[in-house]
Amino acid sequence: MNNENKTIHEFDFNLICEYFSSIERQGPGSPEVTVKALSFIDNLTDKSRIADIGCGTGGQTMVLAQHAPGHITGVDIFSTFIDLFNQNATKLNLQDRVKGETGSMDNLSFQDEELDLIWSEGAIYNIGFVQGLNKWKRFLKPGGYLAVTEASWFTNKRPEEINNFWQEAYPEIDTIPNKISQMQNAGFIPVATFILPENCWTNHFYTPQISAQKIFLKKYVGNKMAEEFVAYQQHEAQLYYKYKEFYGYAFYIGRKL
Repeated sequence: MNNENKTIHEFDFNLICEYFSSIERQGPGSPEVTVKALSFIDNLTDKSRIADIGCGTGGQTMVLAQHAPGHITGVDIFSTFIDLFNQNATKLNLQDRVKGETGSMDNLSFQDEELDLIWSEGAIYNIGFVQGLNKWKRFLKPGGYLAVTEASWFTNKRPEEINNFWQEAYPEIDTIPNKISQMQNAGFIPVATFILPENCWTNHFYTPQISAQKIFLKKYVGNKMAEEFVAYQQHEAQLYYKYKEFYGYAFYIGRKL
């Protein structure tokens, strides 16, 4: 099996964690997009409870904290990410209301109806969009918000190469109207949906990886798994530049009924 036929889930998670720890964001996004999505969220106060699920090192979480009141808990399965998350919160003097904790998104420790807002950029795919919506809903207060980014098709038809890649990597990828219907079926009122700009993938995700890959490969010279993982990331980037008209991330913002 060559790297083009693998999915990211087949690589060593310690290597993945180390690789993505070296860049600010572990998925496509930007501060501007985080702020834009936040603009659709009403009624947050200093007492609001917010969770960022699959927070990574907190690139988006810190932006969220700088533009929204309330207390934010970041949750990620990788303790290395959480250590960096808490360091970043301290550097920005946000440690009194922003805290990261290691945990699994399919076994969250929050109480029922504890949260006013659930945030998740580039991470809900790990549990699946539909399962994430249905599992996480109980932690939201009535009228609470959920805001997530999700891989989505922009067209009903697309070239076979990119269709096959995504069906292998994430079979739940679907068109934006179908994703909105899934959100409604899970008990959310769709508040807003918008496509992330191209620079969220290029300037903020793929370009920073170029220098990170050189350092990573130098450290792990001769390590076949590390080399294959970098090759996979490069292949994914090439596919994006080739087929970006057909897919990308969309922000889905809903309010719990």
